[in-house]
Amino acid sequence: MCVESDGCEIEGCSSSDEVHTLSGSMSPALNSSPDLHPCNPGQKFRAALLRCRSPFVAAGILSFGNVLNYMDRYTVAGVLLDIQKHFEVGDSGAGLLQTVFICSFMVAAPIFGYLGDRFNRKIILSCGIFFWSFVTLLSSFITKDYYWLLVLSRCLVGIGESSYSSISPTIIGDLFTNNKRTMMLSVFYLAIPLGSGLGYILGSIAKDAGGHWYWALRVSPMLGLIAGTLILIVVPEPKRGIADHITGRIKTRTSWLCDMKALAKNRSYVFSSLASAAVSFATGAFGIWIPQYLVRAQVVQKTAVSCTYQPCSSKDSLIFGAITCVTGLLGVVIGAVTTRLCRQKTERADPLVCAVSMLGSAIFICLIFVVAKKSIVGAYICIFIGETLLFLNWAITADILMFVVIPTRRATAVAFQGFTSHLLGDAGSPYLIGLISDALQESYATSSLWQFLSLGYALMLCPFVIVLGGMFFLATALFFLDDRDKAEKQ
Repeated sequence: MCVESDGCEIEGCSSSDEVHTLSGSMSPALNSSPDLHPCNPGQKFRAALLRCRSPFVAAGILSFGNVLNYMDRYTVAGVLLDIQKHFEVGDSGAGLLQTVFICSFMVAAPIFGYLGDRFNRKIILSCGIFFWSFVTLLSSFITKDYYWLLVLSRCLVGIGESSYSSISPTIIGDLFTNNKRTMMLSVFYLAIPLGSGLGYILGSIAKDAGGHWYWALRVSPMLGLIAGTLILIVVPEPKRGIADHITGRIKTRTSWLCDMKALAKNRSYVFSSLASAAVSFATGAFGIWIPQYLVRAQVVQKTAVSCTYQPCSSKDSLIFGAITCVTGLLGVVIGAVTTRLCRQKTERADPLVCAVSMLGSAIFICLIFVVAKKSIVGAYICIFIGETLLFLNWAITADILMFVVIPTRRATAVAFQGFTSHLLGDAGSPYLIGLISDALQESYATSSLWQFLSLGYALMLCPFVIVLGGMFFLATALFFLDDRDKAEKQ
């Protein structure tokens, strides 16, 4: 039995004599009183809603919203060849779509980080989802004479999605702690590869079903409206630091400038953010260009022909999307399990696991460009292993941040880490790879073979950046224990 604030009695609230609170503590249930009266249906609905607001349900809804975020982001990549043919743009013009999205995303992220540390987080999340859903739906009606409008719409979508990526991990951080937090963040960051892969699949299937690439942009907005509503109704707004049991010690909030100075002095945070930028550089470039690269490889092998008329074949986008989903699941699960086991051997397990996975990933990504000319199957195998190792560190990087940053700075820290990782990573990598590819094609006679080789040469930049990211994770391991202890004492 539970009691509403106005004195009504709600039966069936709990089957035991104790009431569970959000933080997991328990208190004795209230005894029935003759002054209590039955609740009306509206009050019973509110009570049922409160019972649904468990930390695990909230984490599930937030993870679902993150899936939609990345699904929308890569739906465009799944139909990129059709967009190029429709608007008659080259590789650099196509890469610009992702670049403007990431640029607006990273510029808006610090703003939402500041707001997320000071105002109601779930309202900001819901408004962000509603905004990008509305803009994405409108962009599906743009005609071929207004390519700049499509570019502008991707810019606005980036602003909406930045609110979600900056704030939602901090709610999970305030609902769980230790290994549970690692597991829930692993589920949350599984949405990155899972949503990205589903974006390719959704875009390809919707385009084939509707007969035009426009339909690829009309599915995720409907799901976004559902996610935004669920966040508003079901997800709780926990007190900052409640899971770490430090709310009693947080007397005042520091200024944004003070927060930024503290983060700049946090060496583990700085190096892990630079490593995250290396991951973003590679995944941003790969997400846009690998399906195109594989199409060109098959043209060179004479197992396929160049697309001349829409709709173009979606086979490679579908396969790449499916691989991304599977490797994302494997990578996040392997990362969480490996880190948990390695913590029994060393307290520096988190950054060390990330470093080893990055260096291993670089080897297999290099092999993609070696075998693609002769074997598409071989290229897919290298992509599978390389992506699995690359995705292994997504959730671990977020967990490193939770260990070394105090709760009242976490939204700012997540937002600024997102800013730097996008600024140095995928904000420029899709456009840069397309620019290099176009420049190489202009230097020689245009041919199917040279179109394939030029894009491959441009993508060879990615493994070198990934190795650099592995070095940054090794640097993080040097300072991780000191920075974690400082955060705990503070």
